[in-house]
Amino acid sequence: MKKTFLLFLCLLFLAGCSDSDDSPADDDIIENPQSGFLPCENGMAGIYPCNGYDLLGQINLTQFSASSANDIWGWTDTSTGKEYALVGLNNGTGFVDITDTEELIYLGKLPSATTSSSWRDIKVYQDHAFIVSEAGGHGMQVFDLTKLRNVANAPETFEADTRYTGFGSAHNIVINEGSGYAYAVGTARNDLYNGGAHFIDIQDPKNPIAAGGYGANGYSHDAQVVTYNGPDIDYNGQEIFIGANENQMTIVDITDKDNPSEISTIQYANLGYTHQGWFSEDQRYFILGDELDEINFGFNSRTLVFDLSDLDNPVLHYTYSGETSAIDHNGYVKGDVFYLANYTAGVRILDISGIDGKSIVEEGFFDTYPSNNTAAFEGVWSIYTYFESEKIIVNDINSGLFVIKKSN
Repeated sequence: MKKTFLLFLCLLFLAGCSDSDDSPADDDIIENPQSGFLPCENGMAGIYPCNGYDLLGQINLTQFSASSANDIWGWTDTSTGKEYALVGLNNGTGFVDITDTEELIYLGKLPSATTSSSWRDIKVYQDHAFIVSEAGGHGMQVFDLTKLRNVANAPETFEADTRYTGFGSAHNIVINEGSGYAYAVGTARNDLYNGGAHFIDIQDPKNPIAAGGYGANGYSHDAQVVTYNGPDIDYNGQEIFIGANENQMTIVDITDKDNPSEISTIQYANLGYTHQGWFSEDQRYFILGDELDEINFGFNSRTLVFDLSDLDNPVLHYTYSGETSAIDHNGYVKGDVFYLANYTAGVRILDISGIDGKSIVEEGFFDTYPSNNTAAFEGVWSIYTYFESEKIIVNDINSGLFVIKKSN
């Protein structure tokens, strides 16, 4: 099977392509029409297993004229209060007004800068979307999101305002809104930074400027960059990069863009593929996912919690095992909750209020891939949880956009 062969190549050559192949087989695509509100009742919202989360609306891949979905991010227009989903697709980025969930409005698509690809990643800064892809020569598209206010004939085909070409393909884009810098990671392994981070000054969003980079620890698959205000007073106010670098987690002080400095690196037992992680809000803990440990070692979904009270000496604090054997993918923290995109097991919502005492408890879920919960690269790729309305947007590889919310 194509996916199995690609996974073998990824493991053999550490190609960083462990998310999914270019598009699901036709019989994998779940085609459901745009749907309205479906409450979670008796463990189901329509055909979708659930616990404590309702389906508000859905737009499928056919409506997006796409064959697969990937990353997702959100934008709130502070001038109008409207909320938008920025939907990564194999052939571009879709924009959906989710303000009125009784009528989700697909406003249009920004096509891929070059070719189609399974991998596309989006972040937002100062009302602009910054988009990268593993499509060859793609670079970074910059799109002024305020254009979405005045769409006359939806769905429109949009054009980027700017395209930065200081790198070609990239797996991911990271933005520290506090500093106004973007970090392209997962670029070519033989480039100036060995597939590590390209630093880009985006304080003037339509005029991005190359600002150096860091590649001493090799290829970075994903990362989080923060202006640090956690418990290690040695680094207060510094800009800290935490990279998921395939076979290690790396912590780097990148405050001085001309002279980034490694702080520490971390490995752990039963390492498959160090994939992605996120700080707790107090920046004491870093919650990390390994994308291949479920396949390689037969674990249930495994989430690793590192205590970073001392950035120079991180320690493994706790290991959480999920309810299913599904592969964990992208996870994000909001308050005392960790929202995990868990591929075939959908979105899992984990209460981390007891993390100090080594307690994490699943408080709910919404499963957009009802076929099974096996360890496979199908189902939920990513989620966005930061709307004030508390809506959660979910991007499913096989069936597109879902909007969900905690049940009343």
